Amino acid sequence: MNKIAIGCDHAAFQEKENIRKYLITKGYEVIDVGTNSNQSVNYPEFGHKVARMVTESVVNKGIVICGSGIGISIAANKVKGARAALCTTCKHAEMSRKHNDANILALGARMTEYNLLEKIVDVWLSTDFEGGRHQKRIDKIEKI
Repeated sequence: MNKIAIGCDHAAFQEKENIRKYLITKGYEVIDVGTNSNQSVNYPEFGHKVARMVTESVVNKGIVICGSGIGISIAANKVKGARAALCTTCKHAEMSRKHNDANILALGARMTEYNLLEKIVDVWLSTDFEGGRHQKRIDKIEKI
């Protein structure tokens, strides 16, 4: 299954649209939970929708985007089993997957240039979880 859920608020609408199209060209099935315009909305709704789809195994992974990436990542992480990581560099993306098994990528549309957003997405999607000693830590997080 190569399904990804994507959601955003109004501040990240254009970036979400561009990333959605980019993922489709790379062969992913993308489920877009909105928002669908640049009209003001509340980001928790969209972070929650993506996180639910990930934790209920409707999709493999999720991507959430708001202006800074902070608010929507906090909202997504309120769902048990969600591990949303706000990534502003490719190294963040790599480590969030290798060591934290992040299942949701959070991005800040107003903080990161679009070309870098695509690179972060690529690294995040192509990096596997290392398991081993890191699995013990993930297990402890899940128990909280």
